[in-house]
Amino acid sequence: MDDGMLNATIAELDASRAIVYRHMNATPTYNWPLLCQRTGCDIWVKHENHTPVGAFKVRGGLVYLSGLRATQPDLKGVISATRGNHGQSLAFAANKVGLEAVIIVPKGNCPDKNAAIKALGAELIIHGEDFQEALEYTQGLAQERGLFMIGPFEKPLMRGVGTYALELFEQVGKLDAVYVPIGMGSGICGLIKVRDALDLKTEIIGVVSENAPAYALSFEKGEVVETETANTLADGVACRVPSPEAFEIIKDGAARILRVSEDEILDAMGMYFTDTHNLAEGAAATPLAGLMQEKDKQAGKKIGLILSGGNADRATFAKVLARIGKNT
Repeated sequence: MDDGMLNATIAELDASRAIVYRHMNATPTYNWPLLCQRTGCDIWVKHENHTPVGAFKVRGGLVYLSGLRATQPDLKGVISATRGNHGQSLAFAANKVGLEAVIIVPKGNCPDKNAAIKALGAELIIHGEDFQEALEYTQGLAQERGLFMIGPFEKPLMRGVGTYALELFEQVGKLDAVYVPIGMGSGICGLIKVRDALDLKTEIIGVVSENAPAYALSFEKGEVVETETANTLADGVACRVPSPEAFEIIKDGAARILRVSEDEILDAMGMYFTDTHNLAEGAAATPLAGLMQEKDKQAGKKIGLILSGGNADRATFAKVLARIGKNT
């Protein structure tokens, strides 16, 4: 595997965030007293729900598409498969750099995310029963339409999203551990690479849904393991076929991968709303759900949580509010 862009230097990350900052500001990291009380830890939440598309993915889209526009000036456009935030990222970035964007989503995808992708100017196509089927369809359509295909895990995407990790460590200094969702892997891989570049000892702990455990199974077995399904309300972690490149980074750089239940995810979404008045989508709530499993182990430690996005649909959040009512 070519590690050229995977082992990004701080200078390269600075160049990446210069691109990102043309279109957005650094996102905040806040210490929330009620979350600290609830967990027994010194909690610092990285608010990637505060980007122009409500999720961390926008950083990777801006870096990747800015580079494509600079190196391939005659490029017509890009095409990619997504469950939502990756698609919004590419639609946003394509609009900024003057490229066409075609985004493929599976049937039953979050209608709010679909609407946002279209509002950002992309062509939306619905195909397949899940993300993997949408991805496989995209590969053929890219050739047919003459569009540049962008996969779910690409080196420039990882370098772009890694800029949030650089911000996090600059904003709060050393952390004992950071909990982060794992979808296709760009977020956790960016964290691992930035931690290593800064020569920190911070534990990076990945979190997946127990209904989409492909990365957890792979981590436990030491090789890529695919699953038949990935049916979770947390669409941002609904992976059944891990990226081999991402897995190699995670295998060597993560401390462990936790699995959380659907109920734990809903409860963590409620905790964010109650304790911080922030909206966390399902995937973004998995780190808090994972920490709640380990709060005795982590008591008193300085912990980072990646709130990776706030694009929760209304039906899911209605369930969250109902659970808050029952639990109070």
